[in-house]
Amino acid sequence: MPKHSFRPLKGEIRTITINSKSLKNNLQNDPEDRQVVIYLPPNWDKNEEEYPLLVDLVGYTGSGFAHTNWKPFQESVPQRIERLIDEGKMGEVIVALPDCFTSLGGNQYINSQAVGNWADFLIKEMIPIIENSFPVKKGGDNRGIFGKSSGGYGAMVHGMLYAEEWGAIACHSGDMGFDSLFLGDFPKTLVHLDKHGGIQGFLDYVVDVQKLKGLDFHVLMMIAMGAFYDPDLNAPMGVSIPVDLKTCVIKKDKWDAWLNHDPVHMIEREDVQKNLENLRGLYIDCGFRDQYNLHFGARQLVEKLEKLGITHFYEEFDDTHSSIDYRMDVSLPFLYKSLTE
Repeated sequence: MPKHSFRPLKGEIRTITINSKSLKNNLQNDPEDRQVVIYLPPNWDKNEEEYPLLVDLVGYTGSGFAHTNWKPFQESVPQRIERLIDEGKMGEVIVALPDCFTSLGGNQYINSQAVGNWADFLIKEMIPIIENSFPVKKGGDNRGIFGKSSGGYGAMVHGMLYAEEWGAIACHSGDMGFDSLFLGDFPKTLVHLDKHGGIQGFLDYVVDVQKLKGLDFHVLMMIAMGAFYDPDLNAPMGVSIPVDLKTCVIKKDKWDAWLNHDPVHMIEREDVQKNLENLRGLYIDCGFRDQYNLHFGARQLVEKLEKLGITHFYEEFDDTHSSIDYRMDVSLPFLYKSLTE
């Protein structure tokens, strides 16, 4: 029986608060004061060593706090890192686990006029504060970013758009291949929205209801995607979905706006290709029984990476989208080695 939850932490957990200019005036009225949990290795303040910085982006409905919490028969991210160090698979690092939760239930970690400029928050605000406050090695070559699901999407897109800020990325079951991921869910989303009188009625329900149910979370996620991928400043909370709300017919211009954020389509851009070529490490994995069909998107992206000759690590594993934190046993050493060798 695993006993990871009994492992005492050797390092230190600190929490910093950032007053963000990038998140001001977001249409969700979400707070601009954001906390970031920082994991620090043992004796970090008693020697002159500087450490690589890893940034952990959590999946939809998550927050950085969740990855430091105690869990039965599981490990927190700091516990996992310390075990991997004890096993000789990686060296010591500092890890930032930002709270990027929003009123729409999660984050895609990109700039949005509706939800806030989250990429700017991470890159222009969080990283400089961490560099000035803790002994991390300076510069993008010494930083890695990783995540699963929406967090994996965030890691991938940051590697595609902001490679100068990151030396290596790791994407676990990240959102990509939007055709197979989203198109089949629009009819179900509209049926659920109709029960509440449309998008505004559903958003009011989310605020007032005592308990969200299973499909509520999925529909909230779908409209959150619209607020990130194609925000409509005249719509409730900036939410926009790319179908006719009555007939469910796809609106091509709106859907194209979503596809512009799909890594499978983004890889066609020359600037994105150059950015990925400049990374010191590019890690992708996905379960081949992923219930959101993300393995198809991953395969499409990897095929294009192979044709372009862009160096990467890709692995499919026998599992679904759920409870796959154990995959960090592969990605975290990969990131450390990419940044230090």
